[in-house]
Parts: sequence; structure tokens; C-alpha cells
Amino acid sequence: MQIESVTTLEIEDLKVITFRRFVDQRGYFTEHYRKGNIDENPDTSFLKGVSFVQSNESFSRVGTIRGLHFQWNPYMGKLVRTVTGRMVDMALDIRLGSPSYGKIVLRDMPASREGATAEWIWVPPGFAHGNFFLSDTIIEYFCTGEYSAGCEAGISPLSADIDWSVCDCSMKMLFNKFVADNGVLITEKDKNALCVGAWTKDSKSKNFIYGKC
Repeated sequence: MQIESVTTLEIEDLKVITFRRFVDQRGYFTEHYRKGNIDENPDTSFLKGVSFVQSNESFSRVGTIRGLHFQWNPYMGKLVRTVTGRMVDMALDIRLGSPSYGKIVLRDMPASREGATAEWIWVPPGFAHGNFFLSDTIIEYFCTGEYSAGCEAGISPLSADIDWSVCDCSMKMLFNKFVADNGVLITEKDKNALCVGAWTKDSKSKNFIYGKC
């Protein structure tokens, strides 16, 4: 895995890892993950000691929105990439006491067959995670915890009390247009999930404390 760069997003704990593809007239080859390279690179020290125990793949039709999901016992951090199509990833800080609590960050992550690089986004425990899709899209994500049905919750991506103040303005505009244009393919569970205020009042929110998860 040849790491080209590591970018810190608007909330410091969210990272984008750009890795190289080897491109020629036939197409490309890439190592999209190698633990040794992650462990040895000082720019990816935030992943040192992190163990991935589950790998997921999903296909979403254009107009779909998923999330914002999170779990505890065990916590689940996610390393996410777009395989085909165009995903916009969403991460909302739910760590009580965090200076960015309730704030959301979006990252546009279109896939390209021709590009010389591709990207992972790291969404650590303490963030509610989701995505929306501007074309038919396949994504892959590695997880630091196995799925635990009894220890999960969600915040609706349509909640009016999400704080967009640190999100890139163009991403907020893209989200607004996406919602207005598509009417949104979303499950009732995700649509009717908690708002930020309701989650804050929920006793289970104490599972996520800034600096401890």
C-alpha cells in the first residue's frame, strides 16, 4: 500500500488516506490496504494498534441516503472507500464534551477507473456515520467492532438540529440539493431516528465521552 497523503478534515479526528494506484494501458493495480504500511507511516499513527474484525460491502441506488449510525459495546470505527459510483460520506460528532459535538462533516468520494489515486475515510468511534449516493454505488468498509444489534442507535440525517457550521458550504449545498431533487430513498428507521437533542438527553449517550471512546 503506497500512501500518498493523509488529510485532516474539519473535525480533527476524521482523516482521509489517499493511496496510489499503478496505472497503465491495461487498467490499474493497487494495494488498497496493508497493515504494515499503516503501522510504519507516522501520518497514520491514529490507526496504529487498531484491529479490523469485520469487512462489509454495500450497494446503494442513486438517491439513497443511509445513516447516521453508531454502536457501542463494542465500539465500531470504520475505514470506508468507494469502489464504484459516487458516495458522499457523512460523520457527526456524538462525543459528549467534544468542542465539535453535534457538528457534521461531509466528504465527496467519487470512484474513478482512470485515477492514479483513491481514498479511504477514517470515521472513529464517537461519530455517527452515514452516506448518500449520487449514482449507483458500491462501497466497502472495514470495522473495528463486530455488529452488535442490541447496542446500536441512530440520528436522522434529516434532523433540523444538526450543526453544519464546520461543514464545507459546497457540501451543505450538495446535500440540500440531493434531498430536494430525490425525495430520498431512506428507511423509516433512519428517517425517524433521533435528533441530536433527543440523543443528548438519552442516558445511552454517556457511552460516548470525549477522550474516552
